[in-house]
Amino acid sequence: MRVGPFWIGPPWESPPRDVMPLVIDPGRAFGTGAHATTRLCVELVAEIPPGGVLDLGCGSGVVAIAAALLGHAPVIAVDVDPAAVDATLRNAAANAVRVDTRELDVTAAPLPHADVVVANISLSLVETVLARVDAPLVVASGYLERDEPKAGPYRRRERRTLDGWAADVLERTE
Repeated sequence: MRVGPFWIGPPWESPPRDVMPLVIDPGRAFGTGAHATTRLCVELVAEIPPGGVLDLGCGSGVVAIAAALLGHAPVIAVDVDPAAVDATLRNAAANAVRVDTRELDVTAAPLPHADVVVANISLSLVETVLARVDAPLVVASGYLERDEPKAGPYRRRERRTLDGWAADVLERTE
Protein backbone atom coordinates (compact mmCIF):
# COMPACT_ATOMS: atom_id res chain seq x y z
CA MET A 1 0.00 0.00 0.00
CA ARG A 2 1.26 3.50 -0.84
CA VAL A 3 1.03 6.04 1.98
CA GLY A 4 2.67 9.44 1.56
CA PRO A 5 6.27 8.80 0.47
CA PHE A 6 6.10 5.14 1.52
CA TRP A 7 5.18 1.71 0.29
CA ILE A 8 4.05 -0.18 3.40
CA GLY A 9 3.97 -3.94 3.11
CA PRO A 10 5.02 -7.30 4.51
CA PRO A 11 8.55 -8.69 4.17
CA TRP A 12 7.45 -11.30 1.62
CA GLU A 13 6.38 -8.66 -0.95
CA SER A 14 8.67 -6.47 -3.05
CA PRO A 15 8.14 -2.69 -3.03
CA PRO A 16 8.02 -0.64 -6.21
CA ARG A 17 11.28 1.13 -7.03
CA ASP A 18 9.87 4.66 -6.92
CA VAL A 19 8.89 4.80 -3.22
CA MET A 20 10.53 4.38 0.16
CA PRO A 21 9.85 0.87 1.52
CA LEU A 22 8.51 0.44 5.04
CA VAL A 23 8.43 -3.26 5.82
CA ILE A 24 5.97 -4.34 8.51
CA ASP A 25 5.29 -7.79 9.91
CA PRO A 26 2.75 -7.17 12.68
CA GLY A 27 3.22 -10.54 14.34
CA ARG A 28 0.79 -10.58 17.28
CA ALA A 29 0.61 -6.76 17.48
CA PHE A 30 -1.98 -4.41 16.02
CA GLY A 31 -1.18 -2.69 12.75
CA THR A 32 -0.20 -3.47 9.19
CA GLY A 33 -0.37 0.13 8.02
CA ALA A 34 -3.59 -0.43 6.08
CA HIS A 35 -6.05 1.14 8.53
CA ALA A 36 -7.20 4.67 7.63
CA THR A 37 -6.02 6.17 10.93
CA THR A 38 -2.51 4.75 10.49
CA ARG A 39 -2.33 6.01 6.92
CA LEU A 40 -3.47 9.48 8.00
CA CYS A 41 -0.90 9.61 10.81
CA VAL A 42 1.93 8.56 8.49
CA GLU A 43 0.91 11.22 5.95
CA LEU A 44 0.80 13.93 8.62
CA VAL A 45 4.11 12.94 10.23
CA ALA A 46 5.72 13.02 6.76
CA GLU A 47 4.79 16.72 6.51
CA ILE A 48 6.21 17.78 9.89
CA PRO A 49 9.82 19.02 10.04
CA PRO A 50 12.15 16.46 11.66
CA GLY A 51 12.38 16.46 15.44
CA GLY A 52 11.84 14.13 18.35
CA VAL A 53 8.76 11.90 18.05
CA LEU A 54 6.89 9.99 20.76
CA ASP A 55 4.46 7.36 19.41
CA LEU A 56 1.89 6.46 22.08
CA GLY A 57 0.28 3.06 21.47
CA CYS A 58 2.77 2.09 18.78
CA GLY A 59 1.28 -1.30 17.86
CA SER A 60 3.55 -2.84 15.22
CA GLY A 61 5.59 0.38 14.96
CA VAL A 62 4.41 1.66 11.58
CA VAL A 63 4.23 5.36 12.50
CA ALA A 64 7.39 5.35 14.64
CA ILE A 65 9.40 3.60 11.93
CA ALA A 66 8.05 5.98 9.27
CA ALA A 67 9.16 8.91 11.45
CA ALA A 68 12.65 7.42 11.85
CA LEU A 69 12.94 6.76 8.10
CA LEU A 70 12.01 10.42 7.49
CA GLY A 71 14.84 11.63 9.74
CA HIS A 72 12.93 12.37 12.94
CA ALA A 73 15.10 11.73 16.00
CA PRO A 74 14.99 10.57 18.62
CA VAL A 75 11.96 8.36 18.04
CA ILE A 76 10.39 6.74 21.09
CA ALA A 77 7.60 4.18 20.70
CA VAL A 78 5.56 2.98 23.67
CA ASP A 79 2.76 0.48 24.14
CA VAL A 80 1.18 -1.31 27.09
CA ASP A 81 1.20 -4.59 25.12
CA PRO A 82 4.49 -6.57 25.25
CA ALA A 83 3.67 -8.12 21.85
CA ALA A 84 3.53 -4.61 20.36
CA VAL A 85 6.89 -3.69 21.89
CA ASP A 86 8.41 -6.88 20.44
CA ALA A 87 6.87 -6.29 16.99
CA THR A 88 8.09 -2.68 16.93
CA LEU A 89 11.63 -3.74 17.85
CA ARG A 90 11.64 -6.43 15.13
CA ASN A 91 10.17 -4.09 12.50
CA ALA A 92 12.60 -1.27 13.36
CA ALA A 93 15.50 -3.71 12.89
CA ALA A 94 14.05 -4.94 9.58
CA ASN A 95 13.92 -1.31 8.38
CA ALA A 96 17.41 -0.52 9.74
CA VAL A 97 16.23 2.35 11.95
CA ARG A 98 16.66 3.14 15.62
CA VAL A 99 13.45 3.36 17.63
CA ASP A 100 13.65 3.49 21.43
CA THR A 101 10.82 1.09 22.27
CA ARG A 102 9.32 0.74 25.73
CA GLU A 103 6.47 -1.05 27.48
CA LEU A 104 4.54 1.73 29.20
CA ASP A 105 1.03 2.64 30.35
CA VAL A 106 0.30 6.04 28.78
CA THR A 107 -2.44 6.72 31.34
CA ALA A 108 -0.22 6.45 34.40
CA ALA A 109 3.54 6.43 33.69
CA PRO A 110 5.59 9.58 33.14
CA LEU A 111 5.72 10.28 29.40
CA PRO A 112 9.01 11.14 27.67
CA HIS A 113 9.30 14.62 26.15
CA ALA A 114 9.12 15.01 22.37
CA ASP A 115 8.64 17.71 19.76
CA VAL A 116 5.77 15.71 18.26
CA VAL A 117 3.52 13.21 20.00
CA VAL A 118 1.56 10.74 17.87
CA ALA A 119 -1.49 9.19 19.53
CA ASN A 120 -3.31 6.81 17.19
CA ILE A 121 -5.42 5.30 19.95
CA SER A 122 -9.05 5.48 21.08
CA LEU A 123 -10.82 8.82 21.54
CA SER A 124 -10.91 8.45 25.33
CA LEU A 125 -7.17 7.66 25.45
CA VAL A 126 -6.39 10.59 23.15
CA GLU A 127 -8.23 12.89 25.55
CA THR A 128 -6.40 11.38 28.52
CA VAL A 129 -2.94 11.83 26.99
CA LEU A 130 -3.65 15.36 25.74
CA ALA A 131 -3.94 16.36 29.38
CA ARG A 132 -0.64 14.60 30.19
CA VAL A 133 1.76 15.45 27.34
CA ASP A 134 3.77 18.61 26.93
CA ALA A 135 4.70 18.80 23.26
CA PRO A 136 4.35 21.63 20.74
CA LEU A 137 2.48 19.33 18.32
CA VAL A 138 0.26 16.27 18.63
CA VAL A 139 -0.92 14.10 15.76
CA ALA A 140 -4.05 12.46 17.14
CA SER A 141 -6.23 9.78 15.58
CA GLY A 142 -8.03 6.54 16.31
CA TYR A 143 -11.51 8.03 16.25
CA LEU A 144 -14.30 8.63 13.79
CA GLU A 145 -14.76 11.71 11.63
CA ARG A 146 -17.79 12.76 13.71
CA ASP A 147 -15.73 12.74 16.94
CA GLU A 148 -14.22 15.92 18.37
CA PRO A 149 -11.55 15.22 20.98
CA LYS A 150 -11.49 17.47 24.02
CA ALA A 151 -8.09 19.00 23.30
CA GLY A 152 -7.29 20.70 26.62
CA PRO A 153 -4.29 22.99 26.04
CA TYR A 154 -4.27 22.23 22.29
CA ARG A 155 -6.11 23.68 19.30
CA ARG A 156 -6.66 22.00 15.98
CA ARG A 157 -4.36 23.18 13.22
CA GLU A 158 -5.44 20.64 10.63
CA ARG A 159 -7.87 17.75 10.19
CA ARG A 160 -7.81 15.00 7.59
CA THR A 161 -10.36 12.29 7.05
CA LEU A 162 -10.38 8.96 5.26
CA ASP A 163 -13.08 6.30 5.10
CA GLY A 164 -15.03 7.89 7.98
CA TRP A 165 -11.98 8.19 10.27
CA ALA A 166 -10.20 11.39 11.31
CA ALA A 167 -6.70 12.56 12.24
CA ASP A 168 -5.90 15.95 13.72
CA VAL A 169 -2.73 17.99 14.04
CA LEU A 170 -3.03 19.84 17.33
CA GLU A 171 -0.88 22.77 18.43
CA ARG A 172 -0.19 23.60 22.06
CA THR A 173 -1.66 26.98 23.00
CA GLU A 174 -0.55 27.28 26.64
